[in-house]
Amino acid sequence: MSWILFTLLAAFSQSWRNAFQSRLSKELNVTGVTLSRFLWAGPLAAIYLWLLYYFEPVNLPSFTAYSYFFIIGASVMQIIATGLMVVLFKQKNFAIGAGLAKSEAPVSAFLGVLFFGTSLSLFGWLGVAIGAVAVFLLSCPDGFRSISFKTAIIGLACSTSFALTSLWIREASLTLSLPFPHRAAWVLFLVILLQTIALVSYLLIRDLNTLKEMFIKPKLVVMTSIASFIGSLGWFSAMSLQTVPLVKTLGQVEVFFTMLISFFWLKEGIKRKDILALILIAIAAVLVMW
Repeated sequence: MSWILFTLLAAFSQSWRNAFQSRLSKELNVTGVTLSRFLWAGPLAAIYLWLLYYFEPVNLPSFTAYSYFFIIGASVMQIIATGLMVVLFKQKNFAIGAGLAKSEAPVSAFLGVLFFGTSLSLFGWLGVAIGAVAVFLLSCPDGFRSISFKTAIIGLACSTSFALTSLWIREASLTLSLPFPHRAAWVLFLVILLQTIALVSYLLIRDLNTLKEMFIKPKLVVMTSIASFIGSLGWFSAMSLQTVPLVKTLGQVEVFFTMLISFFWLKEGIKRKDILALILIAIAAVLVMW
């Protein structure tokens, strides 16, 4: 059941990462905020991988064509997903933006069953469905008409991008003939490394001022990277052990942490409908753990 602990760790850390990125979105452009997720997470991932080999030496991984495809695909798709989430933060408030992005769980369930050979029990599907209803309530605080068509499309694109990222990360991990957690650590390190190289190269060529700003005021950037690394470590490890739809459905407990942060740190209100959504998320979490 260690996948449950990794998922809860990931959800807690990701809620803080989203909060930090929400703050950063008021100071940096979309590319800068997206890079903040990866900039200092790479060295942390390298240290984590080194520590694993130091305490439990195993063979180096052998990569196949599928490994490269899934790692590169996940790297690119996560950059797109993170950028879309930052755009969501600019469309609505922090809690709604995170709520729209959390529809990743039902999307990953359908994509997983259709294309990745994922199978779910009746309880699993029921948990995913209830979680989807909870996300719908969070995304529509004042009714369905409260969200514009543009925001809905961005939210769907964001959740689909995150779903593909998660599915490809799991597939990449399964292609490596290494024990857990080494295989998850290798995928974590390589994905973050590729993302950092791609975004830093882009800013060096197209937007050097944004890169300079990230080093002039590093506090929020460093906090975002640390929270992102811890969250990614949790997600990558959990998805190496369990199917993506179940991990992401349980991961919706992130909304609970998000609301606490939104209320106490970002000073944004919480409505009664949000409490109902939290109850549904709790039920969904119990079902997928069962």
